[in-house]
Amino acid sequence: MPLKIGSRIIVLFLIISVQAIYSQSDYYCQSVDETGIIKKAFASFENDLFSYYKFGNDSIKTYRTFLAEVASLSIDLRKLPSDNSIQLAREFKKIANNKNSLWIKLSEYENHEAYKKSHPSTSSSKNEEEILIFNYRGGFIQCLKNSSGSDDFKELINSLEQDGNISTSLISQKIYYIPNKEFGTNQIKNFIAFDIYYSILMVIEKAFG
Repeated sequence: MPLKIGSRIIVLFLIISVQAIYSQSDYYCQSVDETGIIKKAFASFENDLFSYYKFGNDSIKTYRTFLAEVASLSIDLRKLPSDNSIQLAREFKKIANNKNSLWIKLSEYENHEAYKKSHPSTSSSKNEEEILIFNYRGGFIQCLKNSSGSDDFKELINSLEQDGNISTSLISQKIYYIPNKEFGTNQIKNFIAFDIYYSILMVIEKAFG
């Protein structure tokens, strides 16, 4: 029995809506941030990577080479980051002040017993900078996880939510072995940009004066 005109319109609308959701899912997570710093930081990260490795438009090779160097601790951090990315890392430090920040103060991170066991508390002066931990439970990373089609990626985020005390080199290694089809998505690229690249820059930014 043929569909009525009204039914056809509804079906067509649903198809278009679903297609729109999937076409935007790679990009809309950056809109979680109202300040625009995430979008600017990702653009700066990619500019640094492609300028440094010079593999043209081969993003898979560029990203994998970066991850391999992080995993093997052979990355040259004196040459890779631009002044712009260093400045953005400093900005991320300044705005790490609530539970939706990309990085959060360890003292404000919920259920971080596993992390505290590996980092026993010590008496510290008031002037000592508080430890920041990547916020795997924050809206941006949760958006990347929930919109990703990679089970390996989701499993990694789930484990990091429970215990963020995993080295950047080990995280890089795990991401490196995700299959190309899933590896090339913007969810994983954004994760690499922030949990790996900017997490490193936030630690070393003081060395750049």
